[in-house]
Amino acid sequence: MTYHITISALADPTRRQVLELLGAGPQNVAQLARQLPVSRPAVSQHLKVLRDAGLLAVTPQGTSRIYRLVPEGANDLREYLDGLWGDALSAFKAHIEKEPDND
Repeated sequence: MTYHITISALADPTRRQVLELLGAGPQNVAQLARQLPVSRPAVSQHLKVLRDAGLLAVTPQGTSRIYRLVPEGANDLREYLDGLWGDALSAFKAHIEKEPDND
């Protein structure tokens, strides 16, 4: 499972903001940097972390690199969270359906 890599990548608020910006469509580093409170080199580093986590894809376009979201990159995290909720709901159901103790 690689969900822990995804969680680590998403732990940083700037990286979450990058994902939100890319949700509007593919962009290059310069476009992203204009919208963020960090330097262009910092944006590049954040993009690398997100790409290494499988959340982004990059396409060279001339001298620029265009970044876009990879929706299936979060599948491991989704499965992990779905499992947690499934287990929690099953435990809650079992607790509710258990006959009360007559103490």
